[in-house]
Amino acid sequence: MSYFVNIKDAQQKTPVTLQGFVTSIRDKANITFLIIKDITGQIQVTAKKEGNSFACLSDLTIGSVITVTGTIVKNESVKLNGVELIPTEIVIESLAASPLPLDTTSLIDQRINYRWIDLRSEKNQLLFKVQTFITNTMKQYLLEKGFIEIHPPELIAAASESGSEVFEISNYFGKKAYLAQSPQFYKQMAIAGGFEKVVVVGPVFRAEESRTSKHATEFTGFDLEFNNVQNCYDVMKVEEEMLTHMLKKVAEAYGEDINRVFGIPVVVPQQAFPIMKLADVYKELKSRYNYSVAPEEEGDINAEGEKFVFRLAKEKFDSEFMFIVGYSKENRPFYHARNSAGEPDGFDLIWRGVEITSGAHRENRYEVLKAQAEEKGLAKDVEFYLNFFKYGCPPHGGFGIGLDRLTMLLLGLTIKEVQFVYRNPERLTP
Repeated sequence: MSYFVNIKDAQQKTPVTLQGFVTSIRDKANITFLIIKDITGQIQVTAKKEGNSFACLSDLTIGSVITVTGTIVKNESVKLNGVELIPTEIVIESLAASPLPLDTTSLIDQRINYRWIDLRSEKNQLLFKVQTFITNTMKQYLLEKGFIEIHPPELIAAASESGSEVFEISNYFGKKAYLAQSPQFYKQMAIAGGFEKVVVVGPVFRAEESRTSKHATEFTGFDLEFNNVQNCYDVMKVEEEMLTHMLKKVAEAYGEDINRVFGIPVVVPQQAFPIMKLADVYKELKSRYNYSVAPEEEGDINAEGEKFVFRLAKEKFDSEFMFIVGYSKENRPFYHARNSAGEPDGFDLIWRGVEITSGAHRENRYEVLKAQAEEKGLAKDVEFYLNFFKYGCPPHGGFGIGLDRLTMLLLGLTIKEVQFVYRNPERLTP
């Protein structure tokens, strides 16, 4: 009797039946050596040609899927883990066209064209194992603290973020509708509904023209909102604790594999994330690196500035992270609460030179929120949202993280590489 097992478990039971992609074929006079792989590993299949045995192998191509039944034996001369599978039966389940359209020299755009083949690599499969682990670790951390997971609609009646373009849907509803730029409005609706703590993991859409290593028109957001918030520092504390917990768990579960495959260590923060006001950041960047921007741009920070912030965080605080507060109200959404100085009570989190989070203490008072929406000319557009606050809403705050960007920075890759299927203005397939 044979046991259908994964390759990593194949040494534990004999005889066995394995199934996988063919990654190597060496055809000799009296023997054929194959390497097959599944998501758990690789193994050598050593098929001796006796009579008409394994005649099907003459048609075999790289990328084909085969099922092999046989016995696992130790063989110190086999470089791949010192074992081989001696088959009694080989069945070709799916014959791949030859040659494959990808090899180790293929550029990223060609790899995306044939993403399903590209995903077979150890690097990509480790990437998505790690991303799955990141998501579940952060979510479980929050669920244990009483958060409720919600699934808000992606079709909305008004733009949910200022400063970003929206995908407009016309005709179907008889009026304008949009793909959600974030679940922001509905996270806050949940707080008004008494949920107190909510988390959302789902798609986010941005109709941006940016074509950079960190931008995409569709990505996966990890968003949360919670009550009992007095200021943005309460929100930052929750994010710091969650990310530190996640990185510790990732280091324990995948640290060695990440360093081996991607050549980058998982650094677990050993101290609180530093916090600086934006004005003080610009002073430091000017004095240390002679970096500055035009006065009218000092209420925000651009991608180049973020890279300098990473240098500053490392040199001044020995940290890969930095929270920045004190952005101008012109550069923050209307729903951010404002402090006694009239500044938005919000923050950005920079990690390894890239902004991964915008968060804030939210404005929960109806009249104040309405006035701030009117200030930006949005009161009519967000009338449905303002209604959430008419009948009582607790003080609250929250933030959103782009999971793709988080994975990108953890593994030292680009946004194209870490998304399951990348989308930008030129790419709508596969």
